Amino acid sequence: MLQISEIKLSYEKAIEGLAKRGIVNPKEMIDQVIAYDEQRKSAQNQLDQTLAESNIKARQIGELMKSGQKKEAEEAKLATADLKNLVAQQKQALNEIQDQLHEALVKIPNIPNEIVPAGSSDEDNEVVYQSVNELPVLPDTAKPHWDLIKEYDIIDFELGNKITGAGFPVYKGKGAKLQRALVQYFLDQADEAGYLEIQLPLLVNEASGFGTGQLPDKEGQMYHATQDNLYLIPTAEVPITNIYRDTILNEDDLPIKNVGYTPCFRREAGAWGAHVRGLNRLHQFDKVEIVQIAHPDQSYQILEAMCDHVKMLLESLGLPYRILKLCGGDIGFTAALTYDFEIYAAAQKKWLEVSSVSNFETYQANRMKLRYKDKDNKKYLAHTLNGSALALPRILVGILENYQTADGIEIPVALRDYLKFDIIN
Repeated sequence: MLQISEIKLSYEKAIEGLAKRGIVNPKEMIDQVIAYDEQRKSAQNQLDQTLAESNIKARQIGELMKSGQKKEAEEAKLATADLKNLVAQQKQALNEIQDQLHEALVKIPNIPNEIVPAGSSDEDNEVVYQSVNELPVLPDTAKPHWDLIKEYDIIDFELGNKITGAGFPVYKGKGAKLQRALVQYFLDQADEAGYLEIQLPLLVNEASGFGTGQLPDKEGQMYHATQDNLYLIPTAEVPITNIYRDTILNEDDLPIKNVGYTPCFRREAGAWGAHVRGLNRLHQFDKVEIVQIAHPDQSYQILEAMCDHVKMLLESLGLPYRILKLCGGDIGFTAALTYDFEIYAAAQKKWLEVSSVSNFETYQANRMKLRYKDKDNKKYLAHTLNGSALALPRILVGILENYQTADGIEIPVALRDYLKFDIIN
């Protein structure tokens, strides 16, 4: 959530940033928030004046009682009844305008960083790096992963559909072992990079969903346990970052680096079709997530370091990949800058996203009241960042399709110490 003070301080920048996102009337949106804030200030001043007057009357009544002028004191009490009613009315008016201001603020997305390219869709994203000059070309006999998983009996979509429904696959045998090896490998690499591993709840409350920006923006994409008003997590970002909700950290403790492995749950309403066959898009999938809480002066250096970590993982697996800087029309609601990582699935001849690494600046921290204090005990909002390191289904796609041979599917060298086999056949 944006801060009113920052909106006023960077008025033109805020309007330009929202326009870059494709918002039709950004000035109207910003002006409405500022108008609500002015109304809030006016309502607060009126209430403060009435309370001050009420306090003066109360002291006068006390003095009359002490001096034995009970009759005059009772008359004064009657005269203050109107003030009490006015205070109640003014408090209600203040609460209403504060609610209006809050509702308007939470509808405003984060202001994109200056280097975010303009654009309206993913077609306008900017490719900033590609690991190979020439894309791999497979023999004509090569198969897409949905055929390979049937051939080697390692993932069963029909069984998952029987148990739960479409988009909930069952991993079996070497498929399950490869899945587990990937999780452990990603966690081990994060551990070597200094991330503290955390095991997390898979359900979060409404406050946690609001804190990281999933609510009220994405409730339709989350599974909702209505009886207890809890939400299945779409990513480990939500519970990890909310560890620090309503927290004041010490400046010397920054940056804080956490990693968590969790299943992730996404309804993906309206996202199905022929282009999302097999593992390309799921309702439930596993992911290792890295999160950092950073000093504002360091957050963009940390963003680059997080991207380097993801690059290292993809290179160690030998998967061709590229990095995209997301444009204003494609960047997430809460992000100031996002880099997407895509691998090339050679049998499908298409790029598939496997990671997003984002800096949210103070947007999430303001929602969560996540602050740090410096040596002078002054408090400031921290910056939050996260990244997928990595999401498993499409990594599995890359391995299955790119490592297929006539004898079976070879295992990347980096994973062989985690498995008792070097090939799926």
